[in-house]
Formats: sequence, structure tokens, C-alpha cells
Amino acid sequence: MTRAALLVCPASGKGRAARMAGSTAAALRPHVSSLEQLVAHDADGALEMAHQAVASGIDLLVVLGGDGGAHLGIQACAGTPTALGIVPAGTGNDLAAAIGSRSVEDVVHGIRKTLDLGRLSTGQWFATVLCAGFDSAVNERANAMRWPAGPRRYDLAILAELASLKAAPLVVTTEAESFELDATMVAIGNTPNYGGGIPVCPGADAHDGLFDVTVVEGASRSTLLRMLPTLRTGTHTDHPTVRTFRAREVSLAGDNGWIAYADGERQEALPITVRTVPDALTVVGR
Repeated sequence: MTRAALLVCPASGKGRAARMAGSTAAALRPHVSSLEQLVAHDADGALEMAHQAVASGIDLLVVLGGDGGAHLGIQACAGTPTALGIVPAGTGNDLAAAIGSRSVEDVVHGIRKTLDLGRLSTGQWFATVLCAGFDSAVNERANAMRWPAGPRRYDLAILAELASLKAAPLVVTTEAESFELDATMVAIGNTPNYGGGIPVCPGADAHDGLFDVTVVEGASRSTLLRMLPTLRTGTHTDHPTVRTFRAREVSLAGDNGWIAYADGERQEALPITVRTVPDALTVVGR
């Protein structure tokens, strides 16, 4: 039988995770030999609890929360035998969607599989998308907004950030090439989606050992406004101002003041370097 821990992030989804905690634990218990319930009231506490649970030798860490909670769980489970399960209860839930977990039933009846991860030079792991530029500014604004919940929050944040949009110098270096351009944004995808289902790197596959990288060159507000609807369909990559490529390692630099976000969580200012680590995380999902 499986030794498990349930990490509850009660603030996720405007309190949705807290409301789901009892029923989620009740659904898990018949399927595991032991279940420790962990309730974290801030990110530092959640990370410490996750690391302690994994260090104790549990087989499965189940995160009840959103992408922020999942990101913390990844830091504890990556590179270990402990599998990560996610019961989505947050705003975006992009990682849960990527691994095929829509509810506690998908954890209970799911299968174990491995995913590639991205790793920053700081040692931080990420599973979905790292972004900088316009889209990281959107993240900053969306995280500060109290309303609305869900993907609509990101749509409104995008429109608000367009008002101050301007291109900035960006230097991109991979294992194969280096180039410099004026850019609006860059996204490095281990999986396709961010921001609650936006396929910014539509071809990304967390099993191929490569990042899919999307760079939007300098574009006017009107051009980006016309591109916005195509972001939801993934056809923005057909636009002439969009450059896409694949790489195992990517460095981003430039005099632009950009802050990187990964899995929707604030990381650090450029310059940064990220690399793929194949099969770094075991997950449970459909």
C-alpha cells in the first residue's frame, strides 16, 4: 500500500482548497496505507512541509491547490522516488491539466508516469512555462488582482498591460546559436499552456527532452491586440513577428529589466539560464 501526504494550500482558488480538504482526504484514505494531512498557511510553510514529507519516505505527495502549490510540490519531489499528485483547486491549474488530473479521482485511479522538468541556474524547478517580458508583467498584474477568478483574470491583465507596452533588447543563447533582437516577450515551454489554458508554446511536450521557445519580436499595441484571439488557439505562432524554436538549454539576457516567471511564480530578473532535465519528476494522472 502507498504512504501518502495531502498538502492543502487553503488560500488557493479563493478558499476553494480549504473547502475541499475534508472530502479530498476522505476520498484518498481508502486507497493508501497512511495519509498525513498537511495544512500550509504560506508558501514558505508549504515548501518546508513538502520537503519534510518527502524526506520521511512517502510514496505520494498530493497537492490540493493551484499551480503555485504544485510548483512547491515539484521542488520537493523532483529527482526523488516520491510521486506528485495534484487535485486542482486554484486559478490556472495548468500543470494538473498537463498531467491529466481534473479531480481526486484522477489521482486515486491514475497511473504513474515521468515528466521532464526545467531547472533554473538557481536550482529552482519548473514544469510548465517560464516567461519574461510582456507576459511576466501580465503575471505580476494578474497575481495582484482580486477579481475575477480563473482565466478571465489573465485576459483582463493582458489588456491592462498593453497600455504600457514597449519592446526591449533581448539576447537569446542556446546550445546551438545566439541572437539579439528587440522583443516584446519570450516563453520557454516544457508543456504548452500557461495562464489558465493559453497554449503559448503549443508544440511543447514534457517527454521529448526539449523546450519549445516562443519569442514575440517588437510589435505595436494594435498588432498585439489583433494577435490576442490567436493565443487561445495556438495559431499565434503563424504570425510574422513570432519566432519559435526548440532547445535543451536557453539563456536570456538583455538590458530590459524583465522579471522571469515560472509555473506562474515570480523567479528572478534576467539574465537567467534554464535547462531541461529528462524524466525528473514522477506524477500521477490519467
